[in-house]
Amino acid sequence: MKIDYAARARALVGTRFRAQGRGEGGLDCVGVVLATFGIDARAQERDYSLRGDHLHELREQLVLHFRRVRPAELRAGDVMVLEAGKHQSHLAVRTTDGFVHAHAGIRRVVETPGMPEWPMLGVYRMRRS
Repeated sequence: MKIDYAARARALVGTRFRAQGRGEGGLDCVGVVLATFGIDARAQERDYSLRGDHLHELREQLVLHFRRVRPAELRAGDVMVLEAGKHQSHLAVRTTDGFVHAHAGIRRVVETPGMPEWPMLGVYRMRRS
């Protein structure tokens, strides 16, 4: 049975944003991905700054659960790694009409229509899909 990861991400819309959030108290972009894909958040806990060059470490963690696919193969339910600013990576889950992500400015998880304005650094798909 195929899991609809885009629908699972959409179910998080409205959740409070919290930096390094991994549960009921709120979610950040990593927390959104962990919750969407049912990955144990306790295994992924660590303190990190919102800005900093964490892309290498992020990619190392992503390949534990996901396989990298070409951006041209992007589909609903995929994880997008975005460059939200200099040395600032951001994760989002693609939906059919846009993407779900933790929006620090709005302080909520939101679904934004269309494609992200930020450069895409990579696309990852859950290994079992």
